[in-house]
Amino acid sequence: MTASPETGAAAGPRTGGPRRPRPLRGGAPLPLLVPALIGLAFLVLPLVALLVRAPWTSMPELLTSTEVWQALRLSLICATAATAVSMVIGVPLAWLLARVEFPGRGLVRALVTLPLVLPPVVGGVALLMALGRNGVVGRWLDSWFSLTLPFTTTGVVLAEAFVAMPFLVISVEGTLRAADPRYEEAATTLGASRFTAFRRVTLPLIAPGIAAGAVLAWARALGEFGATITFAGNFPGRTQTMPLAVYLALQSDPEAAVALSLVLLAVSIAVLAGLRDRWMTAS
Repeated sequence: MTASPETGAAAGPRTGGPRRPRPLRGGAPLPLLVPALIGLAFLVLPLVALLVRAPWTSMPELLTSTEVWQALRLSLICATAATAVSMVIGVPLAWLLARVEFPGRGLVRALVTLPLVLPPVVGGVALLMALGRNGVVGRWLDSWFSLTLPFTTTGVVLAEAFVAMPFLVISVEGTLRAADPRYEEAATTLGASRFTAFRRVTLPLIAPGIAAGAVLAWARALGEFGATITFAGNFPGRTQTMPLAVYLALQSDPEAAVALSLVLLAVSIAVLAGLRDRWMTAS
């Protein structure tokens, strides 16, 4: 018996797995097309308006002013530091969730992803309750080590890492689940320790997932506002990042606010373009 053309098209190549479904032929029905176009305009129009109203002639002057440069420099440093912190503690956490069976793993995963849906200002309040001078842990840091975290540059890094690390953990955990664990098992049977197998075998396999998660975490940290202003404040040169500078400039210098917003928009577009192979599908 020979397979019908429909069966062959659905199954796809023998070695390549199922084919990607083709788009439907013919025009879209009007009841779907109209709201779809409205939704597209709703998402795109504000970005177009930002480009139209941008002060292009004075853009170099605005972006090189002392206040804007301080916010830009601080944002880049803090976002990079927050991403580094997220990678150091987030990759092992993702490996634990993907590779180790333990009671309450589902609850732990839910807690790890909670900052994704938690309002950022609530995250800032939670950080204050934990790491503030009178916080659960902060009081001991202050009395034992004279270490104060709120309203400091370190506080900015911690606030950004708190909201950004779940993006890294989710990306790395998904990559780990897709990777074949038999390579690690083969390495351990050949005498390698679990950590050596992780370092020499697993890390190279999941490097693309780590890179994608790091880029997402960096972009999220760069755009963080609520947790930062709540936990670290808004002090120029010390805790005032670009989103905070945008908020402050909007009240006194709207052109500077638009210029800074365009910088953040350009970063977001660059991140999306860099991750197009991972998050987009070709037509």
